[in-house]
Amino acid sequence: MSLLVVGLSHRSAPVSVLERAALSADAQVKLLQDTLAAEPASEAAVLATCNRIELYADVDKFHAGVAELSTLLAQHSGVGLEELTPYLYVHYEDRAVHHLFSVACGLDSMVVGEGQILGQIKDALATGQELHTAGRLLNDLFQQALRVGKRAHSETGIDRAGQSLVTFGLEQLAHGAPADVWLKGKRALVLGAGSMSSLAAATLARAGVAEVVVANRTPDRAERLAKILTDSDETDVVARAVPIHSVPFELTRADIAVSCTGATGLVLSAESVAAAVAGRTAEPVARGGDAGRRSVPGGSGRTTASAAVREDLPPTSVGTDDGCPLDLSAVQTTAGFSVLGEAAVAGMGAAELEQHAAWVDKGDEAGRAASATGQRTAGVAGTGAAPDLDAGFTALLDPEADSDAILALAAVAATVGRVPERRRPEPVAEAPRPAPVLALLDLAMPRDIDAAVHRLLGVRLVDIESLAEASADAPMAADVDQVKRIVSEEVAAFGAALRAAHITPTVVALRTMAAEVVATEIARLDGRLPGLDDRQRGEITQTVRRVVDKLLHAPTVRVKQLAAEPGGAGYADALRTLFDLDPETVASVSRAEENDSSTENAQHVENTENAENRGRA
Repeated sequence: MSLLVVGLSHRSAPVSVLERAALSADAQVKLLQDTLAAEPASEAAVLATCNRIELYADVDKFHAGVAELSTLLAQHSGVGLEELTPYLYVHYEDRAVHHLFSVACGLDSMVVGEGQILGQIKDALATGQELHTAGRLLNDLFQQALRVGKRAHSETGIDRAGQSLVTFGLEQLAHGAPADVWLKGKRALVLGAGSMSSLAAATLARAGVAEVVVANRTPDRAERLAKILTDSDETDVVARAVPIHSVPFELTRADIAVSCTGATGLVLSAESVAAAVAGRTAEPVARGGDAGRRSVPGGSGRTTASAAVREDLPPTSVGTDDGCPLDLSAVQTTAGFSVLGEAAVAGMGAAELEQHAAWVDKGDEAGRAASATGQRTAGVAGTGAAPDLDAGFTALLDPEADSDAILALAAVAATVGRVPERRRPEPVAEAPRPAPVLALLDLAMPRDIDAAVHRLLGVRLVDIESLAEASADAPMAADVDQVKRIVSEEVAAFGAALRAAHITPTVVALRTMAAEVVATEIARLDGRLPGLDDRQRGEITQTVRRVVDKLLHAPTVRVKQLAAEPGGAGYADALRTLFDLDPETVASVSRAEENDSSTENAQHVENTENAENRGRA
């Protein structure tokens, strides 16, 4: 049998595909059961996190195994096989071991070095053991992966490079400020009460938030998490649990919300978030880029976006009482409008432009302006000379420009009918985006929060997709190379142990056969020498056993050493052939060892997990 892994992660697939392929808890159970029922696989385990879905199996045929596992992933994820295939990766034998050990050390994580993956590997193993889909191979593999991950974190400084996805997300929300400083005194809302949500709640509490509100579909789990936070001696945070239907109200109070539920659909829509911010500020929340949008005040007293722009521009009331010929009610809505600037005259007809030029000149040169206009217009029409566009545009950028320069532009307008649209625009002040009053962190896969929230003013959203982009530029720690060396060493050791384990049932069967031969011969000796007393019979029996053990010791030790080396799998077959061992005897030894190992490993994982949970509580 051979180890095979087929999967996809943030390194091979876009977040949109990962989101659609995400497996619920029930889907994972069904996938494991169907994998075990498939012909090529005898063991199976699923590692499903917010940024990876991997199916591990012990298969007897490589190509058939890849085809079967890929098909099963497509069926249970709901993404068509043809669409999913380009994003799948396949690892086999030692490469599969190397991949899982790298994952356990955090080398393949979105945030390099994060330790949360160890808990997720432990959960995957526990599920496989509970469903009896993880046998000897996967039990040993996942147990060793947990040990390798812990070794990497204890022997290197990978923790300096790594952090949990929660911490990384909070740092992104802080937008350059220290996360603990930014979070100090804030009110936090946590949606969900699973492992990721629990980690988020604990991280927020340690960072100094004033309050943590936990909302979950199962009230008991939310209350349990809130109690753990309240009873903790590490923080003095106020924590309480609320039903899930209270989320809209709690959003109006929260400064930050973290969501990681197991829901298959959206938990927070853009409309619900907009309503929450509007309820918080008494101002409607508009989507960025919408016409006539209104900004979220957030306690700053800002008004609409267009009004905020006009506050920073030169006064637009100059000359409004002096007979300016412009229709100010229509023109002043233009961002960057000034009655003396270019935006005021762009697109005007020649006659209107003449009137505006005369008004700019305050009427002192009205007669001369009218005469000059006729002369310039006639000159342009009679000679075909090119109008001086640059001179006209330059004049419009200067509020002190005289009427002659403006009249030059009037001549152009008379020729082409209107002021040309190709013009150098005035600098226009952009609407300032208000500081967020609500920060959202979505760590769920598929996502809990509508991606359209990105466009809401007054809201900052960080989700798996934006975290993936941010982590692409994250610096790698110097300790990563040391962790890679640890992974390589452990892969070699695991491979040697696995190959040696393959010959162990054969060696045990050989020694069992030898013991049976000794017992048979001692019984035959008793028949021939009935006068032997117990002491004599014991001495003879012990002597025969020592002879057999000495004869078998060197060959069995050596065959284990040879079998542990690459290509040593054939030694077990040679041993069975040389000593004519019964294949069924070898198989029965293997099954007995596998059952003992599974029970022992399951108990070990359960005890370890309980101890760690008690430590966190």
